[in-house]
Formats: sequence, structure tokens, C-alpha cells
Amino acid sequence: MESNWTQESYADSLFDKDETLERVLESIRKQGMPEISVAPGYGRLLTLLVRMNRAEQVLEIGALGGYSGICLARGLTERGKLTSLELKQPYADLAYENLKLAGFGEQVEYYVGEALDSLQQLAEEGRRFDFFFIDADKGNYLNYLEWAIKLARPGALIVGDNTFMRGKTINPNEKGNAVTRMREFNQRIARDPRLDGVMLPAYDGLAIARVKG
Repeated sequence: MESNWTQESYADSLFDKDETLERVLESIRKQGMPEISVAPGYGRLLTLLVRMNRAEQVLEIGALGGYSGICLARGLTERGKLTSLELKQPYADLAYENLKLAGFGEQVEYYVGEALDSLQQLAEEGRRFDFFFIDADKGNYLNYLEWAIKLARPGALIVGDNTFMRGKTINPNEKGNAVTRMREFNQRIARDPRLDGVMLPAYDGLAIARVKG
């Protein structure tokens, strides 16, 4: 009999259900928010990358309901801090509530509003970060990448989710602005001389780059 499992579902099946993250997903459903949290396997990878990089200042662009925020916070040191940018106040409120329930309420702060405005504010405040996770509006990924490089400490990691946009980026017939910008983002991850980059082809695609310096 042919198996209906994908490589991703097989890999996910090897791990126990994460009750904390399952509650986050349920809270997102109850609020009628988009069910577009980072894939479980990539969530585990975020925790691992933050921990391996010993990141103390982490910047998340796009909070949604707090799923990725928890994954990032789990990798922090005790004195580490997660700064999260979110367009919508109700989303930031739910994310904070979920981070607080997970035990990270004292380690997270939220900037609410247009991310590009918040990034400008962070720059004016002189903030610098060790790790960036980009999971927001796809048409601005290239702008977010440039800001991440500006705000990065030497050796910082930049991670971007949904780089395949459910197959749109590899479909030559797709020519919308968001798709075009995402293709440019992917090319920049691969070729920008300021970065050492890699693209992971599982789930909906994940870009990882290290800022040289």
C-alpha cells in the first residue's frame, strides 16, 4: 500500500506533541486568525539556532499568535530578550498572553504598527540584534532583510519563512509583486556578499543567512 505520509509528516511524527504550542494553535483558531504559524519542524529549528548562536537579543518580524515567539524564546539565555514586531494590536495581545503562559512574559516586548516604522524606531534607539526571524508580509521581505543587516551584530543569523510561498516562487506564471519580491529576497540570501546563506526546501521553504563581519 502506498503511504500518504510526506517526509515532513514522518519527521514530525518522531517528536512528542508539544502541549504548549498546541494550545497556541488552538487560541489562534478560536480568535479566527490566519492559521499560518511556522511549521513544527522549523519551530524546533528556530529554538536550536537561537541556542546554538547564543543569541541574547532576538528580533521577530511578525508575531501572529506567539507560536514562533515561544520557539525563539526557548532558545534564549536567562538574560536574553525577544523583541517582536506586529502590525495588529489584537495579535500582539494574544501573542503576549501565550508567551506569558509559556513562562516568557518577562523576556518579550512588542512594538505594534507598521514593521518598517518599528525598525526605524529600533535603529534610532541604537538597538542591535544577534538573531532575526522574518515571517510577515511577503512583499516587504527584501526591505526587512536590509533592515536586519543594518541592525545586525557581526555573525548574526537571519531566518526567513515561507520562501516558496506555497509553490508560487517556483512557478514562472506567477508574476505578482509579493512573488517577485520574494524571488529577489531568495536571490539575495544566495548571492549577497554580506551574507553566507542557505535555503532549506522542506515545508514552505526557509532561508537562513549569517551576516559576515
